[in-house]
Amino acid sequence: MRIRSGIELAGLSDIGCLRADNEDRYAYWEPPDEAQFKRRGRLAIIADGMGGCEGGQEASRIAVETVERVYASVRDGDPRSWLLEGFRAAHDRILEQASRHPELQGMGTTCTAIVLRGGSLYYAHVGDSRLYLVRDSKIDRLTRDQSYVGRLVEQGVISPEEALSHPHRNILIMALGVGPEILPESPEQPIALEKGDSLLLCTDGLWSMVNENEMQLALAGGTLEEACQGLVQMAKQRGAPDNITIQTVRTTA
Repeated sequence: MRIRSGIELAGLSDIGCLRADNEDRYAYWEPPDEAQFKRRGRLAIIADGMGGCEGGQEASRIAVETVERVYASVRDGDPRSWLLEGFRAAHDRILEQASRHPELQGMGTTCTAIVLRGGSLYYAHVGDSRLYLVRDSKIDRLTRDQSYVGRLVEQGVISPEEALSHPHRNILIMALGVGPEILPESPEQPIALEKGDSLLLCTDGLWSMVNENEMQLALAGGTLEEACQGLVQMAKQRGAPDNITIQTVRTTA
């Protein structure tokens, strides 16, 4: 795929140290047509499937492919509305697939998707995969974990450090394909980006093993490809019980 100038892009997915299969998925898309590129911008997505090997892989695949397809094809609206429509379509598609195949019952997936268009960042998010913004040696997490322990941290019941070892840390309160409806997190107004900003999308296989300061330092030096490789290696050196997936984008113009 041709990637237009204006960004540096890198991504990496690893099975980790204990899993037999990789249930994560990620993708990048931009339209080949210049007029559509100006209208739709660049799309990056990650998803972390759940519900057993086959179910998790199927759910994350459906999510990524459906969000991309819907985003690329919807005519009316803006990037935020296109992302939200893609998330709703992916949720419905996963539920439909599970209803047709009993062996896939209970499958679901996190999903975090970003759009870069004309110097603005749009995003939508469900689950506990994360989106970070690194700017001027500072890292900010833009998404909230839609998980049981995430809510406990927000309420001040437990600390972020305690959340990492909490017995219910893997319980999501929202995921694509789970429950009758979803409420994606998506700011009404886009975020203005600056030259040199880095965006990091990652599944919990990374952020549960590598802290935010380490992420920021990895993105501060060298290429994004080197940063992805270094972060995955760091997680694996610490045991990496889950799949690890990263997608990074840096603005260069």
